[in-house]
Amino acid sequence: MSVSRTTDHSDDEALLAELGYKQELNRSWSGFSNFAISFSIISILAGCFTTFGQAWNNGGPIAISIGWPLISAFILVIGLCMSELVSAYPTSGGIYWWAAKLGGAKAGYYTGWLNLIGLLAVDASVAYGTATFFDLSFSTMSESWAAGYSLQRVFWMFLVVLVLTAMVNIFGGHLLAMLNNVSVWWHVVGAAAVILILIVLPDKHMSIADVFSMRVNNSGGLADGSTSGFGFWFYVLPLGFLLTQYTITGYDASAHLSEETQGAADGAAKGIWRSIFYSAIGGWILLLAFLFAVQDPKAVTAGGGGVAVIFNQALSSGWAGTVLLIASIGQFFCTTACMTSTSRMLFAFSRDGAVPGASLWARLTPRKVPANAVLVSSLVAAVITLPALVEVNIGTADAPIIVPTAFYAVVSVAVIGLYLAFAIPIFLRWRAGDSFVQGRWNLGTKWKWMAPIAVLEIAVVSVYFILPFTPAGTPGNGDFAWKFVNYAPILTGGALLVLWIGWHLSAKKWFTGPKTTIDLPDGMTSADEIALEHHGKTAHGGAEHDWKPGDPLA
Repeated sequence: MSVSRTTDHSDDEALLAELGYKQELNRSWSGFSNFAISFSIISILAGCFTTFGQAWNNGGPIAISIGWPLISAFILVIGLCMSELVSAYPTSGGIYWWAAKLGGAKAGYYTGWLNLIGLLAVDASVAYGTATFFDLSFSTMSESWAAGYSLQRVFWMFLVVLVLTAMVNIFGGHLLAMLNNVSVWWHVVGAAAVILILIVLPDKHMSIADVFSMRVNNSGGLADGSTSGFGFWFYVLPLGFLLTQYTITGYDASAHLSEETQGAADGAAKGIWRSIFYSAIGGWILLLAFLFAVQDPKAVTAGGGGVAVIFNQALSSGWAGTVLLIASIGQFFCTTACMTSTSRMLFAFSRDGAVPGASLWARLTPRKVPANAVLVSSLVAAVITLPALVEVNIGTADAPIIVPTAFYAVVSVAVIGLYLAFAIPIFLRWRAGDSFVQGRWNLGTKWKWMAPIAVLEIAVVSVYFILPFTPAGTPGNGDFAWKFVNYAPILTGGALLVLWIGWHLSAKKWFTGPKTTIDLPDGMTSADEIALEHHGKTAHGGAEHDWKPGDPLA
């Protein structure tokens, strides 16, 4: 039988101290706010819009109508496993801390860096998607704006988004938690409004048969352009699942914000699985509304599979622009929340000395905000998105199909980095078996089958998302060009190589895993320290400082 640790909501600081940390961040977030940030990062108004084209081009409607609920079920299993872990270990280090606790310093080191790489890629991809959709919104509403389109303009808008979200994170204070609460309702009401618009206004709707059976291969030649056979079903179609796998990610934010959440052992755990569950349902309904609104499937394919083509087919320019603007604002909320999550993870990882320049990124402002971590996260996001300035046309000069290959590559990096980081502690928890001390919220014995399923699903998708998205991105192909390359394996593999070298040449000599921030007398536990504070006593000398290890606390 597994041992269960029970915690009361008022014991957050005691539990944190038991894990080795004093309370440094403001614990002002409610359980709803914790759920809200993960729900905002998942953001069905972001991923469902920005990566819809990836699914349409690689599989078509079936990659969306059938693929979304199928992959969502696997992701929920992953989330439930993570909920159990955060309940036992509610720290800002989250994923990396769990791995270090269960598998040692080396496991923690690799997990932390994979998590950080994934989060930085999420920052980049969501911010770039936000800029793209604001540009689409303005272009739909203004012919002059549309005529001035350029990748450079979108990139400048992307930089503005990064600056604005960084400022909100640094100076927002309590406004930040409030914005995440507002974001939840924006995503609920906004998505409902989009669905209603797409039900009522189009002249006609795609048939149910087409929505659940139509297949498209607009990959530029993968599987010889076929929509049947082994190549389509086991190569092209799974690439379309990137839509679901990318959209429903970032829910580890509930773990990274656990040190700022009241009743974290319960609230952060529920924040993870509930954000996945509700996003999966809402996202599926939203995506079905997109599909049913398609007026001309061939024109959508010719347009690169983007949602803007669907909206322009089905709606007037004013209504199409409104839908895109609703999504753009939701994506801005999402970017803000992503930046919050990344900065907290970087803060925690730096607090334990695992990042170059750690003292800078672990430094807090008087408002108790890791401002330097926010700034460096924004800078890295800008740098890794530079390839998006290169235009990629998988069509012809006469019939161009412009696709954001660099954007999808960053998306792949985000998915691979985050999900590999998730897999490590889930596997280690499974290996620990009944010796794992469960928290307030736990899976009982269901972890025995859930954990291996979660790890297997992550392993499979990680392989798929490093594969070329088009034949021209395959070395040795006659049409090969670097601009077509999915550079996810280059960035991810390069990062792993650097980590491997760094570990063996240096890190293993000094990195011992999570450090404690509580300095206590011999024989005294950190939980005792917190309990003393609750009783108005302390262990560090003075007139009332007469407690010693073994004395009663009352």
